[in-house]
Amino acid sequence: MTEFIDVDVRPILRAGGEPFSIIMAALARLEPGEGLRLFAPFRPVPLFDVMASKGFAHREAELEGGEWEIRFMPDDGSFAAAEPAPAATSDSDWPEPAVHLDNRDLDPPEPMVRILASMEQLAPGQTLSALLSREPVFLFRELTRRGHQWRGGFTPQRDAYQLTVRVRA
Repeated sequence: MTEFIDVDVRPILRAGGEPFSIIMAALARLEPGEGLRLFAPFRPVPLFDVMASKGFAHREAELEGGEWEIRFMPDDGSFAAAEPAPAATSDSDWPEPAVHLDNRDLDPPEPMVRILASMEQLAPGQTLSALLSREPVFLFRELTRRGHQWRGGFTPQRDAYQLTVRVRA
């Protein structure tokens, strides 16, 4: 049975804050076999893809007043996650990026808009590289929906998020 660490982001969101870093910090503190129980004022759909890419499946339950409890558990294959993580391929399968964007100084949603617009100009199989000031959680679902593959992570200095996207073939 999975032990859960509780994270209640409802007060943070009500105060106008952004809870993503708090969720990721709690995730980093998990011990093997532990899960994260999240309480939110809405169903955090973009977070499902992020957590799936980190090896967590989820179960969700609507609470009174439209609030949600989502349990993220290490995905051992015992039940299906909301969507699969991006397809795993080796680095040698990806061509050098045809487009390089530096979106670090842009406010949301401009980085997402610029990346999606640039993707429309690329041929199937071409890649785009983008530097961002934060992990683009809302972009992941849209890229997956459009059939593109992506991979990303923070630079070693943790001063930027490096995203590479490959146009669907």
